[in-house]
Amino acid sequence: MQGVKLISENRGMTTPPSLLIFAGSARVQSWNKRLAWAAADAARAQGVAPTVIDLADFDIPLYDADLEARGTPADVFRLKAVFHAHPAWIICSPEYNGSYTGLLKNTIDWVSSPVQGDPEWSSGLKPFEGKVVGLMSASPGNLGGLRGLSHLTPLLMNLQCWVAPRQFALARPAEVFDATGRLLPGCAHDAVQAVVHQTLWAARALQQLHPV
Repeated sequence: MQGVKLISENRGMTTPPSLLIFAGSARVQSWNKRLAWAAADAARAQGVAPTVIDLADFDIPLYDADLEARGTPADVFRLKAVFHAHPAWIICSPEYNGSYTGLLKNTIDWVSSPVQGDPEWSSGLKPFEGKVVGLMSASPGNLGGLRGLSHLTPLLMNLQCWVAPRQFALARPAEVFDATGRLLPGCAHDAVQAVVHQTLWAARALQQLHPV
C-alpha cells in the first residue's frame, strides 16, 4: 500500500453500494493495511469495486480546538468528503494498549468536528450518519485486536453509524499472509469475506429503505 493516496475503482457504479476501506495504522508494513487489502480483494470477488485510502497520505495534525479555530486543515475536508461519499466502510484497526489507535481516534475527531459557518459541513455527523461499518483487526496477540474493536464499536455507534455485528479479529497474522502480503486461503480468508458480505448486504438494505 506504500504510496497509495486514493484508489477509486467506482467508475459510474450505482449498485452495489460504494465501499470505503482503510486501516487505522500509518505503518508501511502494517498487518492491518494488509488486512484492508484482503478486504478489498473480498469486495472485488463480490462484484464491488472498492475505494482504498491510506490515512498516512492525509496531512492532519493532532486535534486542537485552538488550531481548528484558525482554520480546518484542507485534508480534513478531503476526508469528510470521502467518508460522506461512501455508504459502506471497512475499518481495519490495530490494537494499542487494549484499544484502537491514536491515529484513528484523531482522524475521527477531526472528521466529526463541525465546521462553523460552512453550510456543507456544519454538522459533524454528516460524514458518519447512516454509514454501515464492518470492523476487523489484526494483532500478533492471541485475541487478534478484539479488545480494540469492542472500544471502537460504541464510538462509531455514537456517531450514528450502523456497525455490522459480524467482526473479525485476526490473531498471529504472520501465519496467514504470504510473502506478497496476500491472505492465504483458509479460515481467515473466509472470515474476511463474511465481514465484507454482511457490510455490503446491510448497506444495500438501508439504501432500499432510505433511497437517496
